[in-house]
Amino acid sequence: MIKSDEIDYEIFGQELQAVEIELDPDETVIAEAGAMTWMDADITFEAKMGDGADANEGFFGKILSVGKRALTGESLFITHFTNSGSGKKKIAFASPYPGNIVPIDLSDIDNEIICQKDSFLCAAFGTKIDITFNRKIGSGFFGGEGFILESLKGDGKVFINAGGTVVKKELNNEKIFIDTGCVVAFTRDLDFDIEQAGGLKTMLFGGEGIFLATLEGTGTVYLQSLPFSKLADRILAQAPKTSTHLIDSNS
Repeated sequence: MIKSDEIDYEIFGQELQAVEIELDPDETVIAEAGAMTWMDADITFEAKMGDGADANEGFFGKILSVGKRALTGESLFITHFTNSGSGKKKIAFASPYPGNIVPIDLSDIDNEIICQKDSFLCAAFGTKIDITFNRKIGSGFFGGEGFILESLKGDGKVFINAGGTVVKKELNNEKIFIDTGCVVAFTRDLDFDIEQAGGLKTMLFGGEGIFLATLEGTGTVYLQSLPFSKLADRILAQAPKTSTHLIDSNS
């Protein structure tokens, strides 16, 4: 794995954020397809198979990377944006839903973070984007993250999406209970699992679901107050009422 490019950045906004990244000549940032919002002239971009973090990766290695990304449901290609000009240039990326953009320096957290599969936004070139499998069948089915999580490795900056407000917590040989789906990312030394949410009555009528996610150990965890899945459920729940109201108004 090659050394990541050193990039400068600025985040704009409060709850509907964009991150603007400054690139020196020949520097590159990689991003999910469709994440770019604006960029200066002289920045060129190309959709590629793989993240380019492994300089010796051959054709079959790239095919394997595409196959892994297919498992996560993300675009099969990653877009590489490069400053092909002579001076500093800027490019911006934004989250596809209301929330925050979280900057993480991988060199500060043992060069790896595990995140939910749709949270990656962009990163310095040299970051390795891989998948990791949830080892416990219970958390895979009921933990809100599924069996497949995304692993970001390297020594540079990465940027991830989160819904609503983002809270960073440091656990010191501790355990925390979390609403399933509210886990954005966590360091690799933390143990991710699920536990039953109280007794039968609490599970059925408590409004917190049947299971709660747990993280235990020593490390860093990022939590989101409004998972996109929960927001989508609320919107869909209101859709029939809105349609009925419109019909009554027009009759």
